Amino acid sequence: MAIRTATTADLEQMLSIYAYFVEHTAVSFEYVLPTKEEFERRFLSHICTYPWLVYEESGMVLGYAYAGRAFERAAYSWNAEISCYLAPQARRRGIGTALYAQIEEILRRQGCRKVFAVVTSANEASVRFHETIGYRTCAVYRDVGYKLGNWYDVIWLEKFLQPLGAPETFPIPWQELKD
Repeated sequence: MAIRTATTADLEQMLSIYAYFVEHTAVSFEYVLPTKEEFERRFLSHICTYPWLVYEESGMVLGYAYAGRAFERAAYSWNAEISCYLAPQARRRGIGTALYAQIEEILRRQGCRKVFAVVTSANEASVRFHETIGYRTCAVYRDVGYKLGNWYDVIWLEKFLQPLGAPETFPIPWQELKD
């Protein structure tokens, strides 16, 4: 069992994990599962700057987590957004916590000051998970997503990765980090 950098070879297994959330829940607000090509495009655009990790056990990807831009304008560059998806057999085993810890450490080393998680109200377990690992609710947008016959809130949670202060440089792409 290991957490490692995701590769394009993992896309099919990651997309399979994500499929359940798109097709059967309001955890994801997508209505249609992205094609493999679209998922690959998203993956490649994220890994230019931000980390994307998988948890692998016996050759199977059981979960993945990644970070991305939280907002578009330059002044927001010291923030990131994090996401994580786990296969059913990976839940409640500490895998999400381990993935988050590694992503957060990479973001800290990149120079990010704050990380956001965006969770739908359909996913109460995720809200509790984030609160347990130090995130706090900073915004709630009421009844903004409609899926599976219901309206859902979107909850933004935040966590400081390091003190704000005046940064000396912009955050660096994660692949430029020195070990």
